[in-house]
Amino acid sequence: MTANDVLQVSAGGAKSAAISNLTVRLLSQYTGRGPTKARTLFNTDMVTVVLQDTLTKGEITLVHKGHREKVLDTRKTFQEVMGDELTAGVEAVTGRKVLAFLSANHVEPDIAVETFILVPIEDGADGSSNGSTEA
Repeated sequence: MTANDVLQVSAGGAKSAAISNLTVRLLSQYTGRGPTKARTLFNTDMVTVVLQDTLTKGEITLVHKGHREKVLDTRKTFQEVMGDELTAGVEAVTGRKVLAFLSANHVEPDIAVETFILVPIEDGADGSSNGSTEA
């Protein structure tokens, strides 16, 4: 699936599925293995993808042999390299600009989170309020 394919996705659950599928595909492409579980959650100005069972067999071996930090550093590097493609995909699906991309990994349990902070929609610009307030 390319960013152009993602543009064809309809609203609602299909958007979540498209972002999950994009994330799994890119992780698989970059690391040689994708996660076995992915779930995308939306709120007004944020998209979060929760991934489980992401580590390769080699990474699991390294963790068990005491090289947890090296695995986390490598994962961080992959996410930095994939960031532009992930961001472009989320922008294509949501029709919104991404303000920030944040990524984190945990090895035991094997969970990763990719979060995209979207540029807020101006109140009333789309006929609704974005639901956020500033103090």
